Amino acid sequence: MKSREQLKKSLKISAIGFAIFGGLMNVTSAEEVTLKAVSAFANGTTFTKNFQRFVDKVNEIGPGVLKINYLGGGKAVLNPFELGNAIKTGVVDIGNLPGAFYTNIVPEADAIKLTQFTIQEERKNGAWAYMNDLHVKKMNAYHLARQKDCVPFHLYLTKKIETPDLSGMNIRTTPIYSAFFSSLGGSMIRTPPGDVYTALERGAVDGYGWPTQGVLDLGWHEVTKYRVDPGFYRASVEVLINNNKWDKLGKQQKAILKQASMWMEGLCTEDKEINATEIKRQAEAGIEVISFDGDYVQKAYDAGWDAFLKANPEHGPKLKELLTK
Repeated sequence: MKSREQLKKSLKISAIGFAIFGGLMNVTSAEEVTLKAVSAFANGTTFTKNFQRFVDKVNEIGPGVLKINYLGGGKAVLNPFELGNAIKTGVVDIGNLPGAFYTNIVPEADAIKLTQFTIQEERKNGAWAYMNDLHVKKMNAYHLARQKDCVPFHLYLTKKIETPDLSGMNIRTTPIYSAFFSSLGGSMIRTPPGDVYTALERGAVDGYGWPTQGVLDLGWHEVTKYRVDPGFYRASVEVLINNNKWDKLGKQQKAILKQASMWMEGLCTEDKEINATEIKRQAEAGIEVISFDGDYVQKAYDAGWDAFLKANPEHGPKLKELLTK
């Protein structure tokens, strides 16, 4: 028969055991967190494909812990230029969009296109941390990932030019290349991606800026005659999460998002192969190439940094230092 002291000790051990078991039950029975995600681009198009793969990756490795409910992409879901504000206010938890689409909130995001580093290099040299801090403070958004680092932009035209002179031409633009195209004499017109085909077809615009990838996906090859080479800048697309939502996630949930982010950021080799395929497809579709020398690309960077530094005197010099080799 147990003594009173032995009985007390047994009861104490049992109580501890039940407490631990109860804690484990709470962990395993905790509700799965679901995040709402939206892309600025239409489903299945170039700049949404990898984001949809990112969503699938999270849902594959996070069952019972974390799930992303992808609501769709493009203007059918939300005005692409309003997605940044939707992330800021928490209407959308995760968004896939280029920095140019939310420069009204974080003007400094316009510098991302000018970087000479990959996102992996930026995470090491302090550029990512500096830019992320600006996103958190100004947009209430945490920078999860970047895709399409290895895809440059090009100028596409309906009319042939002999020199880098866009005088008398209307060019569909975003803040990404407005300064550059304006420096070449073009008149800038801003429209959502979904309206570009009609604008070209009706002659409202004579050209547009767009990456190597995606022209055929959108059907724009039907109303495009020329691509100007070489390409310039980086066609980066950012994946952002509402910072309040990010802060509320547990370590395991954050780890799942980071694992999927690192996977998506490692698709550079794949993108380079797609670039080569896209150039071939454009040629087969009848898009001719106009080639200029290296001064053309230098003009792009000079115009981009000049406009950026004038518009962002506080953070511009530091960002140029961090993003330039």
